[in-house]
Amino acid sequence: MWITPEEVLLANALWVSERANPYFILQRRKGHGRGGGITGLLVGTLDVVLDSSARVAPYRILHQTGESQIFWNIACGSSRKEITEHWEWLETNLLQTLSIFDNDDDITTFVKGKIQGIIAEENKSGKPQEDEDPGKFREAELKMRKLFGMPEEEKLVNYYPCSYWKGRVPRQGWIYLSVNHLCFYSFLLGKEVSLVVQWTDVTQLDKNATLVFPESIRVSTRDTEHFFSMFLNINETFKLMEQLANIAMRQLLDNESFSADRSLPKPCKTLKNVSALKRDLDARAKNERYRALFRLTQDERLDGHTDCTLWTPFAKMHVVTIVEKADSSSVLPSPLSISTKNKMTFLFANLKDRDFLVQRISDFLQRTPDKPCGLNTQSENPSPSTPPSLPPSPPVLGFGEMPQNQHYSPSLPTAKKGLLQIYQQDVPEELGPKVTREKMKEESWNIHFFEFGRGVCMYRTSKTRELVLNGIPESLRGELWLLFSGAQNEMSTHPGYYASLVEQAMGKCTLATEEIERDLHRSMPEHHAFQNEMGIAALRRVLTAYAYRNPSIGYCQAMNIVTSVLLLYCTEEEAFWLLVALCERMLPDYYNTRVVGALVDQGVFEELTRECLPLLYEHMQDLGVISTISLSWFLTLFLSVMPFDSAVLLVDCFFYEGIKVIFQVALAVLHANMDQLLSCSDEGEAMTILGRYLDNVVNKQTVSPPIPHLHALLTSGNNPPPEIDVFELIKASYEKFGSLRADVIEQMRFKQRLKVIQSLEDTAKRSVVRAIMTESAFTIEELEELYVLFKAKHIMSCYWGASSTAAERHDPSLPYLEQYRIDCGQFIQLFSALAPWSCGLHTNTLSSRLFRLLDQNKDSLINFKEFVTGLSGMYHGDMTEKLKLLYKLHLPPALCPEEAESALEATQFFTDDDTPQGEELKEAGDASAAGDTDEKKEEKPKDYKYYLRMWAKEKEPKKESIKDLPRMNQEQFIEMCKTLYNMFSEDPMEQELYHGIATVASLLLRIGEVGKKFTNNGGKKTEPQLPSAVDALQPEKEDSSGGSGQSLVSKALAEAQLETPPPTAAGSDEEAKDDTSVSSYSVVSAGSLQCEDIADDTVLIGCVGGDGVDRRRGSAPDADWSITFEQVLASFLTETSLVDYFEKKHDIQSKITACKSLRAVERQTIMYRSAFVRPVTCN
Repeated sequence: MWITPEEVLLANALWVSERANPYFILQRRKGHGRGGGITGLLVGTLDVVLDSSARVAPYRILHQTGESQIFWNIACGSSRKEITEHWEWLETNLLQTLSIFDNDDDITTFVKGKIQGIIAEENKSGKPQEDEDPGKFREAELKMRKLFGMPEEEKLVNYYPCSYWKGRVPRQGWIYLSVNHLCFYSFLLGKEVSLVVQWTDVTQLDKNATLVFPESIRVSTRDTEHFFSMFLNINETFKLMEQLANIAMRQLLDNESFSADRSLPKPCKTLKNVSALKRDLDARAKNERYRALFRLTQDERLDGHTDCTLWTPFAKMHVVTIVEKADSSSVLPSPLSISTKNKMTFLFANLKDRDFLVQRISDFLQRTPDKPCGLNTQSENPSPSTPPSLPPSPPVLGFGEMPQNQHYSPSLPTAKKGLLQIYQQDVPEELGPKVTREKMKEESWNIHFFEFGRGVCMYRTSKTRELVLNGIPESLRGELWLLFSGAQNEMSTHPGYYASLVEQAMGKCTLATEEIERDLHRSMPEHHAFQNEMGIAALRRVLTAYAYRNPSIGYCQAMNIVTSVLLLYCTEEEAFWLLVALCERMLPDYYNTRVVGALVDQGVFEELTRECLPLLYEHMQDLGVISTISLSWFLTLFLSVMPFDSAVLLVDCFFYEGIKVIFQVALAVLHANMDQLLSCSDEGEAMTILGRYLDNVVNKQTVSPPIPHLHALLTSGNNPPPEIDVFELIKASYEKFGSLRADVIEQMRFKQRLKVIQSLEDTAKRSVVRAIMTESAFTIEELEELYVLFKAKHIMSCYWGASSTAAERHDPSLPYLEQYRIDCGQFIQLFSALAPWSCGLHTNTLSSRLFRLLDQNKDSLINFKEFVTGLSGMYHGDMTEKLKLLYKLHLPPALCPEEAESALEATQFFTDDDTPQGEELKEAGDASAAGDTDEKKEEKPKDYKYYLRMWAKEKEPKKESIKDLPRMNQEQFIEMCKTLYNMFSEDPMEQELYHGIATVASLLLRIGEVGKKFTNNGGKKTEPQLPSAVDALQPEKEDSSGGSGQSLVSKALAEAQLETPPPTAAGSDEEAKDDTSVSSYSVVSAGSLQCEDIADDTVLIGCVGGDGVDRRRGSAPDADWSITFEQVLASFLTETSLVDYFEKKHDIQSKITACKSLRAVERQTIMYRSAFVRPVTCN
């Protein structure tokens, strides 16, 4: 590219001149390309270590005049082609002009002005990019793509200098972190080290410091471990690695490719040498921390942050309405006053850029709709999201009554109150002191609201936590759950959303709704609120609406238990938004199809147990208890294993503190039972101890009537275990394990997420192999390696693009066997690398046909089972199976119309003119039908067993016999001969196979000619007898010369009036072989046939028409000619060489090893886009 002229003092230092003229010099940097000797090795090493190769392009053009010692760098290039184009432009456009000038200074001034003008014109014509990367970074990205063969779709995020430990020797180089790969490159004194690791293959990523690897980062895969050290900023590098690995795990989980978040704010200043993608990821990480800290919705975006001082009189606060600057003073420097609708004013001080902040807040206020968003405010007017079928003001109905054709109405009791309020019972007199304590709690909260505010802007201090730990009053529980979880924000910004969702979701029958119906009556059946239709109907609506909102989760067991508890204290809409907060933010991935989040936290719990209770951990691991108990504890938040009145207090703490409370309580339960658990000898005994303990955790302050717990049967004998006060358990958990921090838990979650997702992928692989091993002759190890290769192709399509989106290729609802799918281009690559039938340039055509044959549902994608089915027939089928596959590859649908123009005519011919065999079958069918009609009256009624047998028979997969295969016409037969010729061209027994296929082709051509007489049934005039040239195709008359095989094939095909290739020189055998894949049998040599054998439509090479111009016309295939598969099989069995070829066993392991030895990344993305069917012209 052209660059702004820069002065160069030493033109020949580290550079080699390759071209020169009186005004310009083209130079190549030493160490780039071949040669260079020791100096080149040193320069190349320095460029890698010092990152010079990222700053300095390997080619440049200098300008110099006369005797001047000053040079000007005017152009640089990353490739010889690029720099040559610039050089040729200079020679063409400037050399003649420069020769006119007399003064050297004028020449230099003119050249500099010309180059600057070119650059200005390029910048003017080019479209401005908002996120343009710095020049140095773009050079590094180009270098990365060149070194590792990455396509343009692969985006570099950042790169760092470091050392890679290969064995015990550190290799200094550069680590490149792209969206999908970790790459490392080092070049030291001629020794090159290159490494590529896909993020989806990473199983462990940690930062450690040991004597061997000081301050190092370990990247582990299933096969090996890689150590990197000597980073300038190891924390920044490790955080970026974590973020990219998280994106990769999300890709494995959801099958969604990475896309930049365009809604994030742009930085005010472009940081030097930082890519736009790196800025995007940094902003994304800050945004996630911001949302998690304040429990905000997923669509919230952090616009900016600044340091300040807040003067807190702890006043109530709802909606900001006025923002203005206040006067500065020594006490309040640069203050900002914010007022609310209830006339309260708050002061922020020590603001660095107060004017900018006031302007930004004012802009946000202008865009905010002026509507009430208080705690309990609901929109009375229908919103745009509400379906038009809903009436704006629903009629007043009776208790529990529903409008006609409507599933949800604001007049429903459950739309106004929680189920506890609806089914509130009179409190017994003996609970009087408890009621008094409950009112005292309510009063304490009212005082707190008065002092610290109420609603979304309430100050949360240590006093708030103390009140939560003492238990939230039942009358305030729903309100505070909404507040602490952040669900209040989402509900306020989406009025009418739940009602609209219910109307859309109800009445639809899906897998999720079926599971919901099964579990409805299992949700807290002991509670009176769910012993009637009102509670069940409300639970059904909430679960169905959420399954409709989030189909990726749908419905998972344990959601019914949690939702039923939410409905006790909240209205339906509030319960719905609490469920959204739980599933999508507070318990991420807990309730998807594979409960990944719960498994991740189970691993975190095991790690915490090892750190906090090491002695108990070892014993529990031997028993296998931790993995059994923790899953049910976390999925239901202890609601299914603890009495309801006690577990709901843990839910209070969970909504306030997050998941750390669940970990704390779980550790406290294990600690309280440590002595008994250490004395256990099996898993069942440990489970009984923990179950009995949790069953006796009681809430002595509850005012609700006691609810029987399902674990009550665990109490044994006349000596039940002592009761445990839930408040004491919570207090003990904070005292002993309250040091847990949310950021530490998130770090541990990241490590466990890598292990869990990779473990699930391994489980899926084993499930696929078990399901397919009975239908394939491959070994288990071979199937596993084939699955890895197949899945790698699928994953590449997710982040490098293909003919269809990743969502179309991956359906989590399908069995593991059918989830991953590849398109035709990717199948061609795998087929070329793994198939035993190598056809040279014809391989792509053959693989495209096989893809169409395997793609039974015509969605242009095939799954792993279909892929293995195609390969298995080639490797482990007998001769009949292999020939059957080859035969079907040359019939529709495998043979596309472009490859065989007469396929449609042949199909029409066979359907219109029934063969004698078809007529006999038809007559027999008619006779049997007539017989059945006569016997219908005499038949006895069939019993149900008969119909069951008939149904089972219909469900059995019908095995295709060779008689079921359709007949092959002449053009399809010629296509098959082409394929066979290409298959044999690289075989050691090439000549013997050519002789064999020539004999078989001759025999089949005769069979087809004879068959025409029976097909036409005497109705058409038969063609003349075959010419005597066919006699030359008999085995006893074959010539033993080197080219006899090819000539015999040509002669056999000449009898079909097709064209054959012209004779080639003896020294061009290899070229002739390559050309046959495109033009085999395309022309007939003028001397290969006698004059009387040449038909009217045969094209002769070397023959000149009357006008002296070569004439080429496509031959007309014989539409009456056809053969059957039985005839093909019988003909092939007559040739020993062909039998040996198709009976030969092949080893796929060597192919798999060769395929795995290739780089994990593809060299060119064009292979994905244009590696489809290459049309083969058949003249």
